[in-house]
Amino acid sequence: MTPYKEQAEQAAAWIRERFGRAPALGFIFGTGLGASVQTLKAETSLDYADIPNFPVSTVQSHEGRLLCGTAGDHAFVALQGRFHLYEGYSAKQITFPIRVMQELGVKTLIFASAVGGLNPEFTPGDIMIVEDHINLSGENPLVGENVDAWGVRFPEMFEAYDNGLIQKAQSASEKLDIPLRRGVYVGLKGPSLETPAEMRFLRAIGADAVGLSTVNEVIAAVHGGMKVLGFAIITNVNVPGMLTPASIDEIVAVADAASPRVGAIINQVLQNL
Repeated sequence: MTPYKEQAEQAAAWIRERFGRAPALGFIFGTGLGASVQTLKAETSLDYADIPNFPVSTVQSHEGRLLCGTAGDHAFVALQGRFHLYEGYSAKQITFPIRVMQELGVKTLIFASAVGGLNPEFTPGDIMIVEDHINLSGENPLVGENVDAWGVRFPEMFEAYDNGLIQKAQSASEKLDIPLRRGVYVGLKGPSLETPAEMRFLRAIGADAVGLSTVNEVIAAVHGGMKVLGFAIITNVNVPGMLTPASIDEIVAVADAASPRVGAIINQVLQNL
């Protein structure tokens, strides 16, 4: 057994002692999206700092708590705040919570991220279903010794984002009359944001939205056999020639305003799982 897997098992055992159930669902909520968890019944709140071997979030807008509870008939664990390469963590460290979820028994991962829009048809506040991603972070959490108990050496990424879950989200949005965009997310390392030339390049290679997280987490989740559903909240639109710098306060405000809509769609999806 590798030390990394042993650490994940230790963290999972610690959480299991305090929650007492095997969660089938995992959630990750990023910047300004903490309100999305209000549709979930959280029974236990655990600080990241207390969980053995767990990273600690250093981003001001991330709350740094693991919530455990029920969503409909499903037990869940939810990360309020994620980890990023730009914080100095490795790809394996930022995906450690995914491995802990896997050890706990999570089969479906749903995430929501605040992102910058690259598609000129998007507007701030739009919710985009992630159909695919481009990994330009320069990292991959599967580099190094493969843990065969977690997944195969060369996992297929042809359908990283589960088509069945995407269709459920689309149906939920139509039922609730909440518009949804669909598109491709590109993940960078950061923390510096994109130059105008980089924005043009990212758009040219097919990206609709850009962010500094997500792609490595999804790679680890797919490697671990999870089905993934992703929501990207467009907080600002980066169209070359019409650039307006966005402050973190503005980004958090837009994401916070979108949170109830994201939560409503997730709640509807859960009813149909």
